Amino acid sequence: MFSKSIQQLITAFSKLPSVGERTAERYVFYLLKSGKKDAGEITLALKNLIDTVKSCEICWDFSDSSPCTICSDKKRDTKTICVVAEPQDIQAIEKTDEYNGLYHVLRGVIKADDDELNNLKIKELITRAKTATEIIFALNPDLNGENTTMYLIDKLKTINPKLKLTRLARGLPMGSDLQYADEITLGSAIKNRK
Repeated sequence: MFSKSIQQLITAFSKLPSVGERTAERYVFYLLKSGKKDAGEITLALKNLIDTVKSCEICWDFSDSSPCTICSDKKRDTKTICVVAEPQDIQAIEKTDEYNGLYHVLRGVIKADDDELNNLKIKELITRAKTATEIIFALNPDLNGENTTMYLIDKLKTINPKLKLTRLARGLPMGSDLQYADEITLGSAIKNRK
């Protein structure tokens, strides 16, 4: 049995995604063995995170300022909104240098087995959609992502019938072989061809 403070930190680390009890134990004992400097740096970084990071009042991304740097950029197209599930998805799209609109972070997707719908930023998206010309859905092409996209499309069509609702194109990645592609990916590639 570990001491109360060690067990408390193991329990805290276990709450992180993909971290089980054994991995959490390794983290704790690594910090204990590495000395106070490493633990102090992590403590300071967490304190700084808690003290400075906030939700953007427009897109719901995490940022040091509200509105965030993307939402406050006057050069961006404010009428086009790209809907993503998580804040990390914004960085993936930004790295392409191909998108110049704004974002909306749902903070998750609709799952069949839980009550996630109430925690998602759907009402906020509907409010923003009233002044938008296009909503781009950039959710993962899995069952939960598709269910969320379909739910939002139905909602948004009733709010603004003239709103252009699009999805990211799907298909074969560069360098892949047709013979190894699954039927859904290949079908999507044919359907969304240019």
